Amino acid sequence: MTLEPVTLQDRHVVLEPLTLDHIAGLERAAADGELWNLRVTYVPPPGAMHAYVEKALAMQATGEALPFAVRDQRDGAVVGSTRYYDFNPEVPRILIGYTWYAASRQRTHVNTACKLLLADHAFDALGCAAVGWETDILNTRSQQAIERLGAHRDGVLRQHKRRHDGTIRDSVEYSIIASEWQVLRAKLAAKLKR
Repeated sequence: MTLEPVTLQDRHVVLEPLTLDHIAGLERAAADGELWNLRVTYVPPPGAMHAYVEKALAMQATGEALPFAVRDQRDGAVVGSTRYYDFNPEVPRILIGYTWYAASRQRTHVNTACKLLLADHAFDALGCAAVGWETDILNTRSQQAIERLGAHRDGVLRQHKRRHDGTIRDSVEYSIIASEWQVLRAKLAAKLKR
């Protein structure tokens, strides 16, 4: 089983396979809130989006990741990016990450809709036994967002990765397993209807 580019959509968002054509929209999204100033997640600064997209596409070419541009159905704007990565077809298990949204789209329907589409596809189309997330221990907003999805906090990987500023972070690990998904899916769908 391999990760193949796919478009995922509902009435809230469209997750489009990332291409170089998304660069201008991603630059506008990153400028909304000057997201490149965040310490706890990497969002490319002005002039670096092309390299960011090329690196994501290189990861896709080697089967390491499946990156998406996120488009808000309300106005058609590209509002951020997310991806599948670290796919282990032997389990199968996959991580969702590299996620960032324009400041004006944070704490809106966008994150819930994206995670619902990505988890649905992972469990239903890819047959995953588990879907996971990992985030910087300092990124409490991300931890809260993942916990609102109903994900289980699995633990902390100490001294796990380097941040873009060169410091070493601890990573908080979360997961949802297949047997939990239908109940959590129904809760997330109800949340989106509100």
